[in-house]
This record gives sequence, C-alpha cells and structure tokens, in this order.
Amino acid sequence: MSCSVNIKNLSYEINGRVLFENLNLDISHKEKIAIVGSNGSGKSSLLKIIAGLIKPNKGKVFLFHEEMTSLKEYKKFRNEIGYLPQDVNDFFLCPTVIEDIMFNLRAKGLSKEEVYKKACLMLEQLDILPLQNRNIFDLSGGEQKIVALAAILISEPKILLLDEPTNALDDEAQEKIINILNSINKSMIIVSHHKSFIQSLTPTIYKLNQDNLKRL
Repeated sequence: MSCSVNIKNLSYEINGRVLFENLNLDISHKEKIAIVGSNGSGKSSLLKIIAGLIKPNKGKVFLFHEEMTSLKEYKKFRNEIGYLPQDVNDFFLCPTVIEDIMFNLRAKGLSKEEVYKKACLMLEQLDILPLQNRNIFDLSGGEQKIVALAAILISEPKILLLDEPTNALDDEAQEKIINILNSINKSMIIVSHHKSFIQSLTPTIYKLNQDNLKRL
C-alpha cells in the first residue's frame, strides 16, 4: 500500500500532562480521514506533529515512507504538506487576498505574471475571485478560511491537514468548504467537532483518546 503518512507508537505530553500515548495510524495515498475527540484530547497537537511544527515525546512519523527524525527533516516536504490551523488570523502574510495567495509561488522565484494567472484561476475555482483586491482582515470568517485554503492549494500539496476548518462559520460558508474539500483528490486529515460536516466528506472516522486512536 502506498502511504502518505504513517505514525508509529506516537506519544505527546505538555507541561507534564500526557495527551496521548502509543498512537498508530496509516493514511494511504489520497485517503481522507477525520479525527474526533473531546476538547484537550490532543487532536490539534497530533496535526502539528504530522505537519512538523512540534516534536512528539516518543514515536515515529513517516512521510511518503521516509522517517522524519527531526523537525529539520520536514524541510524537503514543506511544499507537500498543506496545514490549515484552527485560527487563521495569524496565517496571512500579505494585506490583500491576491498578494497572499501569490506569496509562496513568488517566493519560489516564479514570475509575477505566471503566479498572478495561477492565483486568479485558484480564486475562480473556489468562487472568490471578486475578493482578490480586498483587505484580508475586512473579510468574514468564512471568507478568510477559504482564502487560507486557496493559499495552501495553489502550492499543490499532496497532504492536507485541516484543524476545525468550519469552526464558527455559518451554514453557507460550511457548505462552500464542503464542496471545495469534496472536489479535492488528496490525502486529507480533518479534525472537527461537526458530525454532519465530517460525514459529508469521509466515512473513515477515528476517535482520539489518551491511550488510543480508535476507528469508529
């Protein structure tokens, strides 16, 4: 089986409190799964570990069958992982929508004209092209989430890690994000409290407890 992510015997604690221990999980190529659990169970921490933002206390993480022995090892896979945090307020690097979506590709040295065309196409695909010149911080929460997704997707990552992507959004914004995610054929790990949202995306759901990650 071709896997995007493997975690083996993963444990994590913070300030002396064990969030989870000895977790194991395999995510196959283009598989979508959801993770649920109580507040404070470590769902966000697990995503951050897989994204290479924090280190586990024990265990191993493999991306595309290659072990990540340190946070530096993730550097080669930065463009392959798209991580959407629960709160996107600190996600944005530029003031306007179009500038932010263009930022990563411009940083890679692509021409402004080429990147602008790609950014406009991405905005059009996500049905937010009229927002291109708006100040990001004047947008609604739902609009900001979709802009953040656009900034991730334009780099064409192979894995999406999404932390509460519909948190505090109205029904219309949730429905738009559901349609976007259902149109994406990539490996995906979604953390969410919203049962109907999860069920509209994947039948594969795991519950995170301190001592296991159990498939429901």
